[in-house]
Amino acid sequence: MKHLLVFIMAPLITEKTTILKETKGILAFRVNRRANKVEIRQAVESIFKVKVADVRTQQVGGKEKRVGRFTGRRPDWKKAYVRLAPGQKSIEYFEAV
Repeated sequence: MKHLLVFIMAPLITEKTTILKETKGILAFRVNRRANKVEIRQAVESIFKVKVADVRTQQVGGKEKRVGRFTGRRPDWKKAYVRLAPGQKSIEYFEAV
């Protein structure tokens, strides 16, 4: 079995994902492009000790950027929306100090 921390790269913290987290219990993560839904589910359940009800993934195309006269392209990436099972406590990304 592969190491589960390889699949989840970082939480996505935007205005949209914060609203989803507070209202519907849906978490958003930036994940490895090769990770599938089963691997993402296992990683979230083992890292955060919660039960996952549903996983949805989305491929995000990298944007074309320009610096002066040179153009380049940012890499493509993948995001996952993870819905927690009913009755599960929400995950806190940052602990209060």
